[in-house]
Amino acid sequence: MQGKMIGAETRSRPTACRSHTEVANLDDQPTERGQRLSRAAAQRLSLYLRCVAGWPADEEKVSSGRIAEAVGVSDAQVRRDLAALGHLGQRGVGYDARELATAIRTALGINRPWRAVLIGVGNLGRALLRYQGFRAQGFEIVGLFDSDPGKVGQSVEGLTVESVVGLAERVAALGAELGVLTVPGETAHAVAEALVTAGIRGILNFAPVVLKLPRRVRLVTVDLAIQLEQLAFQVQHGDSATRPADDD
Repeated sequence: MQGKMIGAETRSRPTACRSHTEVANLDDQPTERGQRLSRAAAQRLSLYLRCVAGWPADEEKVSSGRIAEAVGVSDAQVRRDLAALGHLGQRGVGYDARELATAIRTALGINRPWRAVLIGVGNLGRALLRYQGFRAQGFEIVGLFDSDPGKVGQSVEGLTVESVVGLAERVAALGAELGVLTVPGETAHAVAEALVTAGIRGILNFAPVVLKLPRRVRLVTVDLAIQLEQLAFQVQHGDSATRPADDD
């Protein structure tokens, strides 16, 4: 089965270069060169990358001030984060945009392709398959799986939907390292266990459940209902809303 590379790399300035004031709450302690990046710092690096990856060719240099203004953090925070990546940039001159993008990709671990499988080819799963933001970052969907016999055998975005029966063996054969779960909550645990057995190293979980995984397997859960709850809280309380704690 051939993998499906989703999306296309943009050549225009990324939309993340516009204001992202919600990220201002992620300022944290300095990240010293050579130390492991905190999750908050890694999140900021992803936003910095959006700003510089498609920087116009006629603007070779980008300043920490421009990145800070675009993303919504302090100039000092940008400099601290980027200092952890090595000796980049020159005082009064700025950073070479291409060199900086390469350094950030390396720090985030996306300087190489990542093979992933998606389990649950419903409305959300299909929407993710059509998303145009994966390919530029090197994420390749190499397998689709579903428990619905009516979906098995269908072709979706160039891939054939396979049965979840024998999921662990098939995922291992595909050489996937990442799994994306868009399954109902009641089946998420069993699917996650099969992925762990297959040797999956990280799971992006959209199911509205808390998964318990071995420490060696990384987990990111996106609960859209919780995100809306948090948005409602911020709208309700406005400027008095509690700032989130820094994630060190």
